Parts: sequence; C-alpha cells; structure tokens
Amino acid sequence: MDITGQIALVTGANRGIGRQYVLELLERGAAKVYATARRPETLDVEDPRVVPLRVDLLDHDSIIAAAQAASDTTVLVNNAGIATGAQLVTGDPAELRREMDTHFWGTLEMIRRFAPVLAGNGGGAIVNVLSALSWFASPGTGSYAAAKAAEWNMTNGVRIELAAQGTLVQGVHLGAADTDISAGYDGPKIAAREVPRCSLDALTAGQIEVVVDDWSAMVKASLSEDPAPFYDRITALLGAA
Repeated sequence: MDITGQIALVTGANRGIGRQYVLELLERGAAKVYATARRPETLDVEDPRVVPLRVDLLDHDSIIAAAQAASDTTVLVNNAGIATGAQLVTGDPAELRREMDTHFWGTLEMIRRFAPVLAGNGGGAIVNVLSALSWFASPGTGSYAAAKAAEWNMTNGVRIELAAQGTLVQGVHLGAADTDISAGYDGPKIAAREVPRCSLDALTAGQIEVVVDDWSAMVKASLSEDPAPFYDRITALLGAA
C-alpha cells in the first residue's frame, strides 16, 4: 500500500503513538487523516488535512457516528488504549473489564463498523497497535497483558475473515515507547515516532506483523521455548523479586 493519497483514521490521536501516526501519515502524503480522541479538542496537529472526530471505545454511539462521518476511510489505525495496572487476582473487577472492553471489545467494534467502509473503498488496511505484552506478562501488567493477548489473536482472526474483501490487517508489537502510558517504567524506551515509521514501512511492503524493537523480538523468539528460563530472565531484567 502506498500511503500517498490514502484517507486514514487514527484512534487515540491526541498524544503518544497515536499523535505520531497522524504526523507520519501526513508526512507520507495522506490526503486526509481523521484524528480521533475522547476529547478531540485536545488535538494539537495543525494541518488542513486533519479532521478531528470524537471516538470513545467504550461509547457505542461514538463509534457508529465516526464510521458514518469517515465513510471515505481507507486505512484504520486502532491505537487507543489504557493501562489500569489492575491485578488479575486482587484488582477491581470493574477495572479489569474496562481494560478488556477497551482493547478487545472496543477495537473489535471499530473493525466491525469500518470493515464495510473499507470494503466499499477498495479494501484498504487495518493497523492494530499491540504490544510485546501480547506474548508475556510481568508484575503489574496482568490486566493489560491479558487484554493485549486477546486483541492479538482477535487481530489474527479478523485478518482471516477480511482477506476476501482485500483488507490487509497488520499487528504492531513494541516493548516500551516514550509516552504517557509508560511514564512510570524506568527501562529502555524507543521514541514514539519509531512505531508508525516501522508500521507504515511494513504496510507499504504488505507485511501483516511488525516487531518494532529488540525487546519484542526477544519475547517473540522465546515463545517456542520452555517459559521458565524466559521468566527467570524477565525477572532479572526488570529487577523484580
């Protein structure tokens, strides 16, 4: 896919990785970018090609309205997410559900609403911003990791279902990027701009999975091995007891 002339919609576009997707899409010649957020008035990208829209992944009506308003979309970037830090065993069940409702159900509803839009516009592409935590968990990330694992395999499922309409579905995995959501993490972080750069390079090449950084590559490589040594290594790397 050539990004030049495409019409994209990015969720969670007011900061972090989402904002960088907007900037990268514009730099690569996108004709229009629907920049969405729960509070679109917080968007700060000034370009006549940017169209602010309100989307809250927990608000069914806002997703329906966005699909109607952005009916010319050819690239959907599902970036919006949350990190509650809720513990799976002892945490507030409402927070656990909110995390799953956001990453799995909210993202899936965006796909369900925009799949016919993309089909009508020639197929296009869907980009789901996932995480290395799709493949493992670490202290304090149980709820987020479970939600991202569900979103990862949902990405695989919709890729199969949408292949017939010519829609490419891409999953993007990264460790930590320098964004608000990882502000409390003291380990290595990549620049947020690296995520859309790698993702859109891969989209141009037709690649369905993007492993952005060394951390994600290390985690992915461990999946075929005994998990015990891997978790020993993670414990040592993160300095956890």
